[in-house]
Amino acid sequence: MHDHPTSLDQYEWPTCITPRCGRQLWVAEAGRYACRPCEDATARRLRDLPGLFRQLDTTAMLMRGARRPGGATSGSKTPPIPPRLEVLALVGPGGIAARLSAIEDAWRAALGWTVAPWRGNPTQAVPHLVGFLGNNLLWACSSYESVGQDIDDLCKLHSECAALASGEKRPGRVQIGACPTVVGDGWCGTQLTASTGSHRVHCGGCGGRWETLGEWRELRAAQDAVTVEQATQTGAAA
Repeated sequence: MHDHPTSLDQYEWPTCITPRCGRQLWVAEAGRYACRPCEDATARRLRDLPGLFRQLDTTAMLMRGARRPGGATSGSKTPPIPPRLEVLALVGPGGIAARLSAIEDAWRAALGWTVAPWRGNPTQAVPHLVGFLGNNLLWACSSYESVGQDIDDLCKLHSECAALASGEKRPGRVQIGACPTVVGDGWCGTQLTASTGSHRVHCGGCGGRWETLGEWRELRAAQDAVTVEQATQTGAAA
């Protein structure tokens, strides 16, 4: 018999580092940072972005639903219709192109490559940026430690663009208290939020998940227990 420094009970199976995923990796995915489903979903979102950008970057989309200030309807002194700022923020210099460029620059730095040359305005740059990220996505999922956050950022960017392009109202998020998951000698404590459009809650700090009504009740009970214990400790210290 040989002594082993680590028992099987202490071994933690590797998981996908994407914040919204966290699934256990398959044996065939050994050594990867992000799972193949996350890679595939990100590739689809990247392919969608140029079309979404073109759809948003139109006068009709910029002005959809906008009203003239003051209620004026005619005459040469009528103020211009204000553009939709949320659309302008995505198609302008600091929008889609800038957010994609930030990810490309980080990947190039990790690869030891030079920073990409200037590619013109956002309309000219977006196809090139998407092409680079799509071509190097497999490398990032396999070898780039920070890819999880980039995948999450691309998911958020795609959701913003798709929601505006379709005219959907984005669901709001509300804070639902601190994460009560036991971590070491204390609690995680990360502030949890829930979307009005989804029943799932995911802790970005420890990876805890609550998805069903029963798990929501368990979450609330655990939060209440932490509150009681903290109050007890405070009273004892006083």
